[in-house]
Amino acid sequence: MASEQSQPEARDVQDQAAGDVAAGEQPVGVQKARSLRRRKEIVEAAMTTFANRGFYNSSLAEIADEVGISAAGILHHFKTKDQLLTEVLRTRDMVDIEEAAHGRELVGLEFLRHLVDTAALNSTRPGITQLYAVMSAESVTTDHPAQEWFRGRYVGLREMVQKALAQARDIGELRDDADVAETAIAIIAVMDGLQVQWLLDPETVDMAAVTHRTIDALVASLAPEED
Repeated sequence: MASEQSQPEARDVQDQAAGDVAAGEQPVGVQKARSLRRRKEIVEAAMTTFANRGFYNSSLAEIADEVGISAAGILHHFKTKDQLLTEVLRTRDMVDIEEAAHGRELVGLEFLRHLVDTAALNSTRPGITQLYAVMSAESVTTDHPAQEWFRGRYVGLREMVQKALAQARDIGELRDDADVAETAIAIIAVMDGLQVQWLLDPETVDMAAVTHRTIDALVASLAPEED
């Protein structure tokens, strides 16, 4: 990894020098647009590479080859491999944020039913689903650069599902003694585990159907007793 950052090839220097000359002949707005486009290309290539090979087994040279530039070219936009990973995770997060922005706020069991739609959506975007599965598993290793990101993400996910369960409990859809914390953990565990099974055998595993069945079973176990 260090050699990729500290020993650029001669052509890397030539490429950057040529780029500087070309950039000097163009308006600032054009330069910025070109830079943003290149960054987007690098991030998309990194997403695929990290998903296929994991963070540690991926090299900047591999990602650079996908984009058609040198490793030094990547470092012109992202100072380190860790910084590139941070941008990849941020970009992946924006996909979920943009998807959520199209809907209204969901309350109680309605939110839990929305999780089934999320599972169905994930089955249409294997690249992003694979990236999440690979990087989340890898993040448990010592000093992994994505560890804090995933720790914070799981905290947020647990809070969202727990809030929905608490709302369902408060309006009488669940028993007063329903353990919303443990149920939230169980739902997230099932959804993440399904992603791995689906990635390995997509023809057999139906993430949406199994998520639906699991949530229904958990909700039924916590439903108020009939008089």
